Amino acid sequence: MNIEFWFDYASTYSYPAAMRIESVAADNNVSIVWRPFLLGAVFNKQGMNDSPFNVYPAKGEYMWKDMARICSDSNLPFSRPKTFPQHGLLAARVTTRFSDAPWIPKFVRLVYSANFEHNQDISSPSVIEPCLSAVGADVSLVMREAVTEEAKLMLREQTEEAISRGIFGAPSFYVGSELFWGNDRLERAIKWAVEANI
Repeated sequence: MNIEFWFDYASTYSYPAAMRIESVAADNNVSIVWRPFLLGAVFNKQGMNDSPFNVYPAKGEYMWKDMARICSDSNLPFSRPKTFPQHGLLAARVTTRFSDAPWIPKFVRLVYSANFEHNQDISSPSVIEPCLSAVGADVSLVMREAVTEEAKLMLREQTEEAISRGIFGAPSFYVGSELFWGNDRLERAIKWAVEANI
């Protein structure tokens, strides 16, 4: 049984989803397919050049309060980033290029922690490299591969796939042909995977 986890490292609601998806999936014997994409490209297709949380200030203020509540309920540390949205391009290329590496789940969580717990600049190699080191990856190799044309193309194609499959926000979960959107739909998506035996 598989669940595709579509996420953007800059996405607020992807943070709690990323921090808990592995344990929820494991409890139900569901495998995770890690699918980072660039949410900005999706917003551009929708006619926006910024996060809707910035475009609509009232929506943004609600989101930050909601995030604080969600993280408190989930016992997750949370700090509002000084810059929002951050640029998760480098981390997304790493994750796409090495999606099958055993260290990817922990790397994903560390990058999200850097963004939404420690308020670090996740676009910087100086932040991403310690995350790679902490998971036992070959830092030099991974960083070298992450800036290749192949890695860039992989992420670009994955983002185009997200758009073509109707993904309009993050986090999103695909179980077979069924789309589930939002951190609060994670358990329902897992349940669907179990019931459908996908």
